Amino acid sequence: MGKFITFPELLIWLPLLGGILSFFAKKGQSAKSLALFVSLLVLAVSAASLFYTGDKFASWNAVNYYYRNNIGSTFFVKLDGTGRILTFLTALAFPIILTATYRNNYKNPASFYGLMLLAQAGLMGVFCSMDALLFYFFWELALIPVYFLCSQWGGEKRIQVTFKFFVYTFVGSLLMLTGIIYVYLHTAGRVFEDGTIVSHSFSISAFQQVHLGVKEQGWLFWLFFVAFAVKMPVFPFHTWQPDAYDQSPTAVTMVLSGIMVKMGLFGVIRWLIPVFPQASIQYSHIVMILAVTGIIYASCLAIVQDNIKKLVAYSSIAHIGLMCAALFAMNPIGTQGVMLQMFNHGINIIGMWIVVDLLEQQTGVKEISKLSGVAHKAPVLTILLVIIALANIALPLTNAFTGEFMMFSGLYMFSGWYAAIAGIGIILAAVYTLNMIQKVFYGNSNSIVDSLKDISLNEKLILAVIVCIIFFVGVYPQPVIDLTKNAVSVLTAAVK
Repeated sequence: MGKFITFPELLIWLPLLGGILSFFAKKGQSAKSLALFVSLLVLAVSAASLFYTGDKFASWNAVNYYYRNNIGSTFFVKLDGTGRILTFLTALAFPIILTATYRNNYKNPASFYGLMLLAQAGLMGVFCSMDALLFYFFWELALIPVYFLCSQWGGEKRIQVTFKFFVYTFVGSLLMLTGIIYVYLHTAGRVFEDGTIVSHSFSISAFQQVHLGVKEQGWLFWLFFVAFAVKMPVFPFHTWQPDAYDQSPTAVTMVLSGIMVKMGLFGVIRWLIPVFPQASIQYSHIVMILAVTGIIYASCLAIVQDNIKKLVAYSSIAHIGLMCAALFAMNPIGTQGVMLQMFNHGINIIGMWIVVDLLEQQTGVKEISKLSGVAHKAPVLTILLVIIALANIALPLTNAFTGEFMMFSGLYMFSGWYAAIAGIGIILAAVYTLNMIQKVFYGNSNSIVDSLKDISLNEKLILAVIVCIIFFVGVYPQPVIDLTKNAVSVLTAAVK
């Protein structure tokens, strides 16, 4: 039992309570300010947790509450390597998102910002949970607010798109819940400190110790993998994503693409590979084929897109496909690269969405063919966008370069052919990114762009923060790598 409130508890309870309070805010400005204040508090807690990572601070980073006569599920939350870097990404992303979209006026803002904070609480819970049932609870808590945010504040086609999103995620969640219950029924019991005895347990250690046959691991692997693949998303489970990104409010799109896609990758790292190591090895080639196919397929679709939001969406699918492939290479350098890249991708893709939102807010269009010469009217925005876009294609000295290099190294160690095919994605990424920059930001300005103004001070500051992170992590990625070393050793040990 925890004797005092721990870091993971604060990361969950602060946005949860903030979200509930936001629903009762009488004025829209109050809800907006409260959400931003709470997100900054969460960031302060997460930043502080980065300095208390050693074994002597174990009681600060984990707590396990239980109650008598339970079914083997406890409130067990912990910050380990992977969880810590993703909770920090979540804590950092929300103030950036809320500040960048601060000028946006949403109908019923109390509900909008309340749901945003509830989604943050769910995300924090997913990344901290060490109990399978608790993990599933927070998985749903993160998704449900996003469903309402998309359906209430989305674009003209929001109902159809949200329904498709709901069907995909609901089916995936049911499959995962079926797998969780099956594994739970095969776990050994445990005795708690007060003498409480349970016959089965949902704890991660109990799940990892279950002895399952190869066939059992095989079908259970797919139950979990489909749920995680839908969330990433990986080809062919990706079809809900481009439309959802296009029709969702931009703030929600940033959460979806910058943070929520990491839930699927995290699920593979925390639960899938450690619990089903034999099946993970057995089906690694199938997953690799799906992931590499997704890289090429999404990149080709991004090249022919006229909708700038869908271009960014397909580029995200390609990047996630590379992370998934490198993860199933199941070697230390590839896994380390994925963990580093999860953080980098979150920062870069949010930066891209901020620029897209600024353009759409001022021009009212999102078609690339209708935009031209933005650099003449918004030179500061153009400079910052070019830096973020080049980071998104992993230019050396930017944050994504180190992670991508490590992922390709791990992929090459697994198979040179997979690495070579995935490497085509680098060329295609350069094509669609540079093509978009050239068409939208350079050339002669048109009547739509003539009324465009350069970005305001707070928008410059937010994008400047993102650019600073890009260069800092690009030049000195070691702090991020050090945070995830323990998680890498646990994962690689599971498949040996």
